[in-house]
Amino acid sequence: MENSNVENQKILIDLAKMKMPFGKYKGRFLIDLPEHYVVWYHNKGFPKGKLGQQLELVYELKLNGLEDIIRKIRRKF
Repeated sequence: MENSNVENQKILIDLAKMKMPFGKYKGRFLIDLPEHYVVWYHNKGFPKGKLGQQLELVYELKLNGLEDIIRKIRRKF
């Protein structure tokens, strides 16, 4: 159980540090992407790999109003 908590923490820390690598919002933290853009990806299909997983998590966080969790983590690093 502790292992999964450490893994979850790492996922959240990585997300807090990750910036969009391309496109109109290149250089913007994923958590700060406009909601309509993340919803568009949700409808279109998220990219493959880690970026897609992170965008999917951003979608879920925004959907549930939990973006501030990631912003608080980002301030610590």
